[in-house]
Amino acid sequence: MTATSPARLQIAHIRKAYPGVLANDDINLSVAPGEIHAVLGENGAGKSTLMKIIFGTVKPDAGEIYWNGELAHIANPQIARKLGIAMVFQHFSLFDTLTVAENIALGLDAGTDMQDLIARIRQTGDKYGLELEPNRHVHTLSVGERQRVEIVRALLTDPQLLILDEPTSVLTPQAVEKLFVTLRQLADEGCSILYISHKLDEIRALCHSATVMRGGRVTGTCDPRNETSAGLSRMMIGEELVRLRRERNPESLRNERKLHVNRLNLPKAHLFATELKDIECEVRAGEIVGIAGVSGNGQQELLAALSGEDQRAAPNMIMLAGSAVGHLAPNPRRAKGLGLVPEERLGRGAVPTLSLSANMLLSHQKVPYVKHGMIDFAYTRKIAASIIERFKVKAGGPDALAKSLSGGNLQKFIVGREMERKPGVFIVAQPTWGVDVGAAAQIHAEILALKQEGCAVLVISEELDELFALCDRLHVIAKGRLSPSIPIEQATREQVGLWMSGLWSDGATDAAAEAAHG
Repeated sequence: MTATSPARLQIAHIRKAYPGVLANDDINLSVAPGEIHAVLGENGAGKSTLMKIIFGTVKPDAGEIYWNGELAHIANPQIARKLGIAMVFQHFSLFDTLTVAENIALGLDAGTDMQDLIARIRQTGDKYGLELEPNRHVHTLSVGERQRVEIVRALLTDPQLLILDEPTSVLTPQAVEKLFVTLRQLADEGCSILYISHKLDEIRALCHSATVMRGGRVTGTCDPRNETSAGLSRMMIGEELVRLRRERNPESLRNERKLHVNRLNLPKAHLFATELKDIECEVRAGEIVGIAGVSGNGQQELLAALSGEDQRAAPNMIMLAGSAVGHLAPNPRRAKGLGLVPEERLGRGAVPTLSLSANMLLSHQKVPYVKHGMIDFAYTRKIAASIIERFKVKAGGPDALAKSLSGGNLQKFIVGREMERKPGVFIVAQPTWGVDVGAAAQIHAEILALKQEGCAVLVISEELDELFALCDRLHVIAKGRLSPSIPIEQATREQVGLWMSGLWSDGATDAAAEAAHG
């Protein structure tokens, strides 16, 4: 941008208040043509509200927006799209019963040729490493695959300003690099990018500038390329993060096998599902085992089989604390000590329109929560309040509706609710997806504390940094198959990235896996 050319986007003195919450307070921000600009902040800092104001889904109480130097009134997303603004939301705006192509068509001009659109979706997916099947219904997609739909939909509009909220959680390290090449190319062509991510290394590698928010206000700006990740964290949360210490538990504690997946084979539950083939995995007491992989390679199907949502497995294909449970529903598995956090917060992890205290009953349906068929509401509210305090959940108390919480705060509550059960086996999918660095550190610390208490923990995640920080051993899932496990000390990002493509030799790490237990 020359000294005389206007900013692509300039927002001045934006303010937005909700009952009891000042979401945005006198926000100023400017993005130049071709600039990749990061917006940093904890969950609840006001980032999402600000992005929604720019995209026209939220109306500000005060302030002005300038687009290419001219005052703009962005009353709705249609006006934003006509200006050339595209946004990928953290919480997806997709219709479950429509196909991928039909969902994408909703954001395009009326009369769009569907066959041409299907071809463009495939072409864009291939170009950017975001492969999609256009005729697949959205309700059959994993969370990560739904994110791909949102990204491709945005790219198809040839935007002048692209707003990306946590765009890389579905990608291998190699695909992240490919996406970054694409984003840099878009920026070189003059497209401005607003980039929201909690992966500080990504921001330092990609972004030209950063605006830091805390408590609804801008607290600083910087060039992230000149900052350390620790420095950026300190700017966001105002204090140093506590370093995690991953310690291996004594061998005597790890002798007890708590979870054993024994040659699990499951055919496709629907046309676009992933078939599970000879899945073999075990988790012992006091051990954290991770499963890495690109979204859509069988994680969703494996989690359904482990949780009891899918009960088609033969009983002895899934052993829980020595009992065959492959055919059992979720509640009998919980009775045997299973705790589970699904990848989808709203809809599976919590009921959006119920209070946090009522959501406790999703996994607590016995004494002391329920006595003689009657719910003890006072006790349920008390425990919900204790979880809110322990996990530092930003919410208006135990009566706050689940949908009123930011994604990260709802995730902390769901994790706390499941940990309250003191499970013998704890399965968690995407534990910190879209969660800020402070909340992620807290969730990680609680998972490590569970391990120290002798719990067997299985973490399914697309965040490699998370798996390397938490796990004792690591598997990779690809195309419905599970790699041998490898001790985390012997794993490398390059190797795991290759395995994500299914490139491993069965038995290649058997010796290493045996060494991990002794």
